[in-house]
Amino acid sequence: MPDPNGTSTSSDPPVRLSLPLVFQQEIFHELRAEDALLILARGLGLPRLVANLLHSYDAAGSNLILLVGAEDRENMWLGEALAEHATMSGSVKCRGLQLVNTDLMSVGTREKMYTGGGIFSITSRILIVDFLSGLLNPETVTGIVCLHAERISATSLEAFIVRIYRQRNKKGFLKAFSDQPEPFTSGYQPLTGILRNLFLRKPVLYPRFHVAVATSLEGKRKAEVIELEVPMTDAMRDIQNAVMECVEVSIMELKKANTGLEMEDWNLDSALHRNFDTIIRRQLDPVWHRTTYRTRQIVRDLSMLRTILHSVLTLDAVSFNKFLDTVLAASSPPSAASRQSQSPWLFLDAAHTMFDSAKRRVYTGKLNEGAGAAQSEGLNAVLEEMPKWNLLAEILEEIERDSYFNPQAQDGSNGGILIMCGDQATCKQVREYLQTMRADADEREKNGDEGLMERETSAKLMMRRKLRGYLQWKRDFARVSSNLFAENQKAINGDSTRANGQSGRGRGGPANKRRRIRGGGSSNAAPSRAPNGSIHIAGDKDAHIQSLMQELVPDEFEDNATSKLDVGADPLDDNDDFYELYDMKDVMVVHPYDGDMDDHLLEEVKPRYVIMYEPDAAFIRRIEVYRSSHSNRQVRVYFMYYGGSVEEQRYLSAVRREKDAFAKLIRERGNMALTFTHDGANLDPQESFLRTVNTRIAGGGRLAATAEPPRVVVDVREFRSSLPSLLHGRNMVVIPCMLTVGDYVLTPNICVERKSIKDLISSFQDGRLYNQAETMFQHYKNPMLLIEFDQQKAFTLEPFADLSSSLGTAGLVGSDLQSKLVLLTLAFPRLRIIWSSSPYQTAEIFEELKKQQEEPDPIKAVQIGLQDGEDAETKTFNQTPQDMLRAVPGVTGKGLARLVIEMENVRAVADADEEMLADMIGKEAARQIRFFFDRSVWDEGAPED
Repeated sequence: MPDPNGTSTSSDPPVRLSLPLVFQQEIFHELRAEDALLILARGLGLPRLVANLLHSYDAAGSNLILLVGAEDRENMWLGEALAEHATMSGSVKCRGLQLVNTDLMSVGTREKMYTGGGIFSITSRILIVDFLSGLLNPETVTGIVCLHAERISATSLEAFIVRIYRQRNKKGFLKAFSDQPEPFTSGYQPLTGILRNLFLRKPVLYPRFHVAVATSLEGKRKAEVIELEVPMTDAMRDIQNAVMECVEVSIMELKKANTGLEMEDWNLDSALHRNFDTIIRRQLDPVWHRTTYRTRQIVRDLSMLRTILHSVLTLDAVSFNKFLDTVLAASSPPSAASRQSQSPWLFLDAAHTMFDSAKRRVYTGKLNEGAGAAQSEGLNAVLEEMPKWNLLAEILEEIERDSYFNPQAQDGSNGGILIMCGDQATCKQVREYLQTMRADADEREKNGDEGLMERETSAKLMMRRKLRGYLQWKRDFARVSSNLFAENQKAINGDSTRANGQSGRGRGGPANKRRRIRGGGSSNAAPSRAPNGSIHIAGDKDAHIQSLMQELVPDEFEDNATSKLDVGADPLDDNDDFYELYDMKDVMVVHPYDGDMDDHLLEEVKPRYVIMYEPDAAFIRRIEVYRSSHSNRQVRVYFMYYGGSVEEQRYLSAVRREKDAFAKLIRERGNMALTFTHDGANLDPQESFLRTVNTRIAGGGRLAATAEPPRVVVDVREFRSSLPSLLHGRNMVVIPCMLTVGDYVLTPNICVERKSIKDLISSFQDGRLYNQAETMFQHYKNPMLLIEFDQQKAFTLEPFADLSSSLGTAGLVGSDLQSKLVLLTLAFPRLRIIWSSSPYQTAEIFEELKKQQEEPDPIKAVQIGLQDGEDAETKTFNQTPQDMLRAVPGVTGKGLARLVIEMENVRAVADADEEMLADMIGKEAARQIRFFFDRSVWDEGAPED
């Protein structure tokens, strides 16, 4: 057996690795030598390193390795890589990756799997329950590999797992990985804190500018990269400047209204990132109930403006104008509404410029000079094309010429073309453009018009088709615009009348602040506001739209070209009906960026040409790693971006932020204090945990000096929260069980039902809380309801209105919730309600409640609420179908238990006849259940039998 932190011994079989680059081999040997936290730059092949590390332990054959924090896609990636390694090595000891899932595996099955050893990818909740219940002894674990270390906090389940593991296993190895350096730089010494949570002492940092990485990627096998700056059109530049002005004014308004907050990062550069609105909302959460209606509206508007800023560079002119129509309809109030309920940015001149320029990219008004004045005569289609389309066609022509004059060399490339886009929508647009261009070229070749095969014509065919669809959609859109506004108002505050009581100016900012309008249209066709708040171009009338549609009627040539086209379809989607083998040199793959899965894509496609339709720093590094790893493969990369655009700024800012993050981590690592511990004098892990984590307890709190630590019986579903970890940190023994009544059993007489804010609202809505309180009263002398707030949010009932609207319970506002709590206490006078501002305070309250009290019996706690012969495991697990049945009229507590035992699944209950159900749960309940399912079928419009 190999040393957990060393290399294999001489008796172990040789391990074949797939790490061709020098820096990858350095990282592998460094991680094998000792426990460490690896922070790697994005795109440098983190999954490959993890797969090789796992394979090195899998080849030994007698190890028990736990993989924690892996997502489904990562499990698939690592599973395939380990299977490939096992095939290459030919070792019978390699068993690959095994997934642990409680929905498919019983407790006995998991216990048997642990005994056999191997590599297990297991969810954190399952693993912590197995550790605490004794199903898996931490001393038998060879090591733990933890992914996404940036997500680990002091109260996370992963930190809880590592703490228990290190308490009982001092020899096993522990490796942590991350390719997101930015989260490690927020706060005071964040790297030190995460290392403390993971019980690690050594961080290993490998940025792109690391000497070993730069040497490996910038050698003789460097990929050929051609950078292509695409100029934006004047209209696109005007729209971008207008949106950025709206964002800037919105940020200024937020700063004026919230002067007491830290707003150093509230600037235009930060607003370009996707999580900017999330950052602002997180800072406002503690005072969200005191913020004005205007502030809440601006926070939501910022997310919309960032979407517009992204869409102007990705959507075609027609689709973007259609998107703005929906934004305007959803943001504008009816004519009789107050202007205070309208989004402030819509009052800026920049908003006029945005909508005006977007519409002029599609069509403008025809002007007829007559009788001494210019009069509107109709609409003229403009159909501005995306600048990248023309450049993409030129690149494909260059690749075709290069392939013709320079036939494929004898290398490992397939000669195919890989086009990478930002998302699926952009992939569909590019695919539609290429297919339309091909159909247009085929039709012209058929008609003998080879000399007229222009790319502009093919793009116009696609734009004309889109404009016809847009005009048809526009005629029907007016009827639903008022409904869209009503839904938007509900999302903002649940009740728009609250806005009328707010003070403040009607306008969102200075009217002429920093107007950046370049180019644009004539003043003769300036935009104007209609009574319903929409913006119209001169001549934009129904009659003129009808005349424009007449001009867009396709001719015979366009009909023939379109008939051969399956717009936006992926030919690989028809594999079920049609199979064909393609020559890889003739294949053009259009694919969205997909993170680490792109490494597999490059290995499978083996492209000779890569066109990056949108910039992505991580993918450039993947290309560098791919090219440097294969000396016999030639790769040429075309890197496209809009010059002077938000797209370029976002790319450069992401690279700069990652570089600055690594620089900060390197400085922190250099100044990090080292802690030397001794086996006989080290701090107790629980006390160390409290002293470093729980800032609400001065000095870490006093630990109970009793011979036997207190214990708490916890329902297994409660391990989604951080409370069990905090209870364990306060020197309490946490016993996970499958409870039917309550969530926490503190003493033989005290049972606690814990409710978060969202859970409390939904429990009142479906009546579940009354049933839970009733069952607690039947079996416990002192039932309690714990209402636990989020530590980062306000400790008040007022924000409940916002949460209720997001849950679809518009009628449940704060005052109604308070009245429901009063009705609950009237119905159950002995029910005690615990108000807790955070899980930290809950742990303190539980400790106080347990003083001088008897300890609970886990066996009795599990048996309470079960019927004779009922299995607690069957009743507690698979809760989703039970919750579905519980919502069906006629299903009571006892009836639910009988249905769970007798019926295989929910479908079996829905298909059962009334007589069968009556034998199990009674005639009246069976009639209600049968009526519910029969009515649901007819409501869906199912045909009669």
